[in-house]
Amino acid sequence: MKRIQKIIQSPAAAKAVQSMKPEKSVWGFFGIVLFLIVPEIVAFIWGVEITAYAKQELLVATSFIEKQYYNLLVMLFEEGGSWVNIGIGVGLLVWLFF
Repeated sequence: MKRIQKIIQSPAAAKAVQSMKPEKSVWGFFGIVLFLIVPEIVAFIWGVEITAYAKQELLVATSFIEKQYYNLLVMLFEEGGSWVNIGIGVGLLVWLFF
């Protein structure tokens, strides 16, 4: 336990955490929103429809690329959205502004 406290209080750890912080800019904000939050919202709203479409198209896909594309869609949207990813995105937004 003392070792963990020592690491947390070290200046090198503080510098490392600060270097990971997203840049305060419009691009930093949109990057977090577009890559972490929006895909999860889409998965919550249209996940079932996207998965059904991808499974249907997978049956008639002819090329390897098409099959991989539809398999990826099924993998991404089959479970629906993730509250964990939305939480991480919101946490990064809070961290961005404070």
